[in-house]
Amino acid sequence: MTDETERDQEAVSKFVESFAAQLVEAGMQRMPARVFAALLSSDAGVMTSGELGAQLRISPAAVSGAVRYLAQTHMVSREREPGSRRERYRVQGNQWYEALTNREAVLKRWEAALREGVVSLGAETPAGRRMAETLAFFEFVDGEIAAMMERWRVHRETRFGGPT
Repeated sequence: MTDETERDQEAVSKFVESFAAQLVEAGMQRMPARVFAALLSSDAGVMTSGELGAQLRISPAAVSGAVRYLAQTHMVSREREPGSRRERYRVQGNQWYEALTNREAVLKRWEAALREGVVSLGAETPAGRRMAETLAFFEFVDGEIAAMMERWRVHRETRFGGPT
């Protein structure tokens, strides 16, 4: 394992900011994107609030807000340091899998709302047909995500070993 102190810290910092910028462009908030990129680029995949603040030169409040968002989206988890009250934050190798599969609940809520919309608007009206097509799209995406996640699970086990 590479000792992180031997790394070119300027290169690491450039990567973190570059990857975070890509995440922001894709719709993630700036501070959570920076915190996520910092965690992802650390060998341990675990950092304390103080470590994140020092590396990113941000306040404890900024770390806290970013971690809250990342935890809600299942991209990081919180854990206590053994024998301490301090929390540390962990990014898993399967965070993308978890984040995407946890979107299923959102899709189900959208589908339910769209079904109600089709009934309310009338399936034969232009708006009802548009709503039905939107519903069909989300039902299709939901099924495709489930199938894709199963293929990923098998692929990951083959390539990296162990369960997701």
